[in-house]
Amino acid sequence: MSKFESLVRDPIRWGATVLGVVVLGAIWIAVSQVPASATTGGAIPSPREGFLAPDFTLETLQGETVTLSDLRGKAVVVNLWASWCPPCRAEMPALQAAYEADRGRGLEILAVDMTYQDTEQDALRFIEEFGLTFTIPMDRDGTVARQYLLRALPSTFFVGPDGVITKVVIGGPMSEATIRTNVQAMLDELP
Repeated sequence: MSKFESLVRDPIRWGATVLGVVVLGAIWIAVSQVPASATTGGAIPSPREGFLAPDFTLETLQGETVTLSDLRGKAVVVNLWASWCPPCRAEMPALQAAYEADRGRGLEILAVDMTYQDTEQDALRFIEEFGLTFTIPMDRDGTVARQYLLRALPSTFFVGPDGVITKVVIGGPMSEATIRTNVQAMLDELP
């Protein structure tokens, strides 16, 4: 009979061996894990549904300061765009229509211009061309693009009144029906 067979046939020795392997495995897992703060600074790895939206403070073209967390208690659409982006141009009228329809019910739109990839003059022409009346902060240094792990323009984050992202739409253009459906779901959460 081999050593392995004698080990398996002896329940005490086999139980001790299995227990030893389990304990060593648990110790290895505990020692080798990497804390979230070492990989993402303690933040979630990417903005996604069910998690708090990364906070930011930006200036508008008029020099006003806008902070996302100041809008808690409202339904907020954070839309990342640039004036040179064809899908951004295609969906802006739908965002404006949704804003006009629901701003009185607690809807806020922060259409963040990716100014670090755009120019303020082009953004201003875009705003005037489409008659946009919602808040348009300028991401001059790419801070929000990095926080939101920008992969495509436009990118839209629907943020509920509790500050939690309810829906993420990467790319576009979104239809007015898509926007209104997601906005309605957030407005239904308002008191």
